[in-house]
Amino acid sequence: MNLKKVVREVVAGIKPYIPGKPIEEVKREYKLKEVYKMASNENPLGPSPRAVSAIKKALAGINLYPDGSCFYLKKALSAKYKLDMENLVIGNGSDELIVLALHAFINKGDEVIIADPTFLVYKLAATLIEAKVISVPLKDFQYDLVSMKAKITKKTKMIFIANPDNPTGSYVNNKQVAEFLKALPKHVIVFFDEAYFEYAQNIKDYPDTLKYLNQGNIIVSRTFSKIYGLGGLRVGWAAASKEIIGYLNQVREPFNVNTLAQVGAIAALNDKAHIAKSRKLVEKGLKFFTQEFKMLDLFFVPSAANFILVKVGANSKIIYEKLLSKGIIVREMSAWGLKGFIRITIGNSKENNLFITELKKTLKTGNS
Repeated sequence: MNLKKVVREVVAGIKPYIPGKPIEEVKREYKLKEVYKMASNENPLGPSPRAVSAIKKALAGINLYPDGSCFYLKKALSAKYKLDMENLVIGNGSDELIVLALHAFINKGDEVIIADPTFLVYKLAATLIEAKVISVPLKDFQYDLVSMKAKITKKTKMIFIANPDNPTGSYVNNKQVAEFLKALPKHVIVFFDEAYFEYAQNIKDYPDTLKYLNQGNIIVSRTFSKIYGLGGLRVGWAAASKEIIGYLNQVREPFNVNTLAQVGAIAALNDKAHIAKSRKLVEKGLKFFTQEFKMLDLFFVPSAANFILVKVGANSKIIYEKLLSKGIIVREMSAWGLKGFIRITIGNSKENNLFITELKKTLKTGNS
């Protein structure tokens, strides 16, 4: 059978999301013993110790199917964020929640507004269900909410806002969000993707989007993959009106979040020591990179997340490869339309210093 004749046309034209290179692959390719992954915005401190302890205790029960409703995780989130459990849905990472929202509310030909560039999954997932994706360029590396609002038509069904944004690390503030939501058409759903929410908590004008849940069609998603260090378990959550949550549950597959993910997330949620330590590490790392990039006269985008976007010049792909050869995995940003840029996850002091040392060497080599 010639599959090209039967595959959906939209699938044939899709460019799949390519994640950062795994450590083991780089070790094999470059014959290295030590490799440092600074590409996928993972927590260099590892997972929450409380989560690890809870998961070990739960291992004996993995012969049983997980709780399909994620009752105890929703109960823990409800207590922490003062939300009714009926306002919550749990997903296999926040990526699944994005897909669920699109499947629940978007028909073929409906318009979905996104920024450009932003998290690649929005466009990928919307394109696969044959939505019309309206891309609005960033303004000075920040979401241009005024222009995004101006693009709303009768066909617009959903708007994605990553806050803080990936890959820029920038954020939209409370005043901007409040103005954007004012007099928004009732047929539009706004999806706030707050994967890096915990890293932005010390920013005074970072918005509290949960307060808007009863003022319109709002979905707010967050994840346990970043500050909690549970990326390998794939667990995220979203809050919305009971009606929206009901529709999301109608398209959600049963047992979508495994037992260990649920147990680990419950334990990690209130691991205050791990959260504080992780936030402090990132604040220190961002300060270090800011100072170093200024001394190197490199343009960078101030970040509210656990990564930083920096312009290293036309040789960014060569610099990326040279860093790989030294065992340092970063993200080269051409796929986002950001030619000349790389994105670096904040690591521990050893990783951050090693990156800067090797970056200086590659820049010096390139300039000569």
